[in-house]
Amino acid sequence: MDLSRRGFLQAAVFTAAASGLTVACGGGSESGGTKNGKNLTMWYWGGALSDKVVAEAKTHFTSRIKLTSASIGGDFKQKLTTTLAAGGSSVPDITGIKGEDIASFLPNADRFLDLNDLGFKKISSQYLEWKTKLAQTKDGKQIGFPIDIGPTALFYRADLFDKAGLPDDPAKVAAEAKTWDDYFALGAELKKALPGTFLVNNMGSVFNIAVGQGTKRFIDEDNHFIGDQDHIRAAWNTAIRAYRLGLDAKINDQSWNSAVGKSLTTELGAAWHALDIESAAPDTKGKWRVCATPGGPANQGGSYLTLPKQCRNPEEAFKIISWILSPDNNAKSFTDAAIFPASPASYTMPAMTGPDAFFGGQKVIEVFGPAAEAIPVSYEAPADSAVMAPFMAELTSIEAKGKKPDDAWKDAVSQAKQIARRQGVS
Repeated sequence: MDLSRRGFLQAAVFTAAASGLTVACGGGSESGGTKNGKNLTMWYWGGALSDKVVAEAKTHFTSRIKLTSASIGGDFKQKLTTTLAAGGSSVPDITGIKGEDIASFLPNADRFLDLNDLGFKKISSQYLEWKTKLAQTKDGKQIGFPIDIGPTALFYRADLFDKAGLPDDPAKVAAEAKTWDDYFALGAELKKALPGTFLVNNMGSVFNIAVGQGTKRFIDEDNHFIGDQDHIRAAWNTAIRAYRLGLDAKINDQSWNSAVGKSLTTELGAAWHALDIESAAPDTKGKWRVCATPGGPANQGGSYLTLPKQCRNPEEAFKIISWILSPDNNAKSFTDAAIFPASPASYTMPAMTGPDAFFGGQKVIEVFGPAAEAIPVSYEAPADSAVMAPFMAELTSIEAKGKKPDDAWKDAVSQAKQIARRQGVS
């Protein structure tokens, strides 16, 4: 299981949402919201925003607006989709959308207001262009305001590297693990020196990042399936190498929690994954370090705030989300909840440049900041997540059932093509 605090792909959520579904009184007309709404509602999920910053926003705008927030539990996308389809007063004025789901909402962009009309275009340069564009329609309508991103890195146990007689300094480890081949060679040395340890938790974590390191995914901009092409096969083969070299722990259940503090020497993941590690293995504080991802950076997760068309007071709602997601407040959100900003100006602020005790006093922004700005741009189609799912499932079949990798590849491609066709992909 590729674990993630955000519930990314098949992830297990470590931080539960604070409550169940709370129905918001959205009000307003079906075609666009009135301009005199004094009570605004906002939906998000546990961990999506800093609760402290949200509380400060309620106080900051209290003279003009009463902001009511609701932390939504369960399947957020499904609840939001159902509510938007029903329309009327149940629709929140402001709502989050997870990064892995934003592409699936773009075909229905008419259900949201264009943030450019409210002033986003004037401040868009403060946010990473690649992230902004992922919430933009082909004709330029901006439906999502970036909350955060998930630049990846290699988390590693410095104490175990040292015990194995290997370099443990982040710069030296990054140099030793510059490519995937280098990384696997390092893993073989670790395994030889420390029997019973593993380099990766499962093949899915490798495949997911390897796909994200490229400029193409499973469907191209002309809505053609390309999941059987060389770039996906190369990512697949990278994941398979970890398995064949015996570096794969084959963890696809909750045993990750115990393994991360004992048998796993490294973890591949996004910036927010640091909280997963700290939560699962608090006794390893000070023993972990962070360096650049083998093969280059990728992005995992990261979400948006949007304004449904029923928003009762678009101008005030936009002021609220602009304030919550300002570079200053984004830096606070990182300190408070490891929500990594999409605003590069935040990366030089004291809240983000200090040493991290869990990582031995390392200034982790020196790894994640450059990674965030170097993430390759790739088109993500509305059906991308659904089409990717069979590949992840087949990698698990190899690990859990001993399925032959070539057979698993053929089945993954076949299933992915069927899903693509059902979703209108040619």
